[in-house]
Amino acid sequence: MERKAKVERKTKETAIKVKWALDGDGTYTISTGIPFFDHMLSLFAKHGLFNLEVHAKGDLEIDSHHTVEDVGIAMGKALREALQDFGGIKRYGYAVIPMDESLCIFACDLGGRPTLVWKGKLTGSTGGFDADVVKEFFQGFVNEAKVCLHINLLYGSNLHHKVEAVFKAFGRALREAVTKDERIKGVLSTKGVL
Repeated sequence: MERKAKVERKTKETAIKVKWALDGDGTYTISTGIPFFDHMLSLFAKHGLFNLEVHAKGDLEIDSHHTVEDVGIAMGKALREALQDFGGIKRYGYAVIPMDESLCIFACDLGGRPTLVWKGKLTGSTGGFDADVVKEFFQGFVNEAKVCLHINLLYGSNLHHKVEAVFKAFGRALREAVTKDERIKGVLSTKGVL
C-alpha cells in the first residue's frame, strides 16, 4: 500500500496544497512565494527521500508568518493521512546534522502526543526570510501531525546555515521514524495504538 496523502487547506489568509509520498526518492516541486522557504522544503524532501509537492499562496504583503505556519499545518495533516494507523514503522528517528559551522540535533517520536521542544536561537532574516517563523512552522506541523519533536540548534554563526541544518535534520530524522520494519507488527507501543 502506498503511503501518500494529498491535503488542501484554505483560509482567508492562505491557500495551501500538499502532495506527499513517504516512500519516494527525494523528488520535489515547491512553490510558496518565499524563495528561501522553498529552498528549505526542498532540502527536507531531498534528505528525507520524500516526494513532496507544496504549492502555497498567502498574504505575503503582510509578512511570511501565515504562509509558513499554514504549510506546517498542511504538512502535519498530510503525514497523519499518509501513515494511516502508524503500523509497522520505527516510530522514533533522530539526526545530528552539521552545516559548516552550525550543528543541529533533531529527534522525533511519532507517538500521537503533540510536543515541540525548541532549543537554540534563530533571529534576523536571510534572503528576505524572517527566521523567527521557523519555529511557527514546526509548531503547526506538530499540532496537526500529533508528533513530538525535539530540535536542538546547538550553535552556528551563519543564519542560512543554521536554518539549513534544522531542515536537513528534520528530513533525516523523519525518514528514519517513518521507515517500515517487518519485525514490527501493528504499532510500536504497549498500548496498541498511537
